[in-house]
Amino acid sequence: MSDRLTIALSKGRIFKETLPLLRAAGIEPTEDPDKSRKLILDTNQPGVKLLILRATDVPTHVQYGAADVGVAGKDVLMEHGGEGLYEPVDLEIARCRLMVAGREGEALPPAGARVRVATKYVNCARDHFSDEGRQVELVKLYGSMELAPLVGLADFIVDVVDTGNTLRANGLEPLEHIADISSRLIVNKASLKIKHARIREFIAQIADAVAAAR
Repeated sequence: MSDRLTIALSKGRIFKETLPLLRAAGIEPTEDPDKSRKLILDTNQPGVKLLILRATDVPTHVQYGAADVGVAGKDVLMEHGGEGLYEPVDLEIARCRLMVAGREGEALPPAGARVRVATKYVNCARDHFSDEGRQVELVKLYGSMELAPLVGLADFIVDVVDTGNTLRANGLEPLEHIADISSRLIVNKASLKIKHARIREFIAQIADAVAAAR
């Protein structure tokens, strides 16, 4: 039905910071995902459901139409590639930076030198170092990135940095800026055609909420 809407979200910071925006669109979940084991949550609107996913899976669910819209960090979208997605609104939440980091006082070697880099953002890292003319061996990790330079697994890491406290606590520091990150509203292109009025209304409500929060 054209008035039904499925929204893909991930737990944690993005979910919490998205809630006020959804509330401005008249949508509130009936359960807290941190306290529920359900992966599909009802809302106060009978036609609106929330899918609770891993952050990295949100773009895929929206791309293939399992969700009409979703909220994903720009870092996840850059790594995913954004194929089949429309990105109408920067929500200006969950801000951070995608950075190259390494041991304190240790600079990146000159272009042409080969370095080993640990990251879960392998596509972003590959593109960044390629643009700089650096040869890079990528080691894919899913967490505890800061450990890699300390145990000799990698020379540097590429990761999102918020306050930088975790880097400093582990004797690391940011060395190069790759991108400023915030969360974006993403839309399935087919859903936008089929449910045009409903989704356009939702986009406008969210955009107004973002503007009001500035």
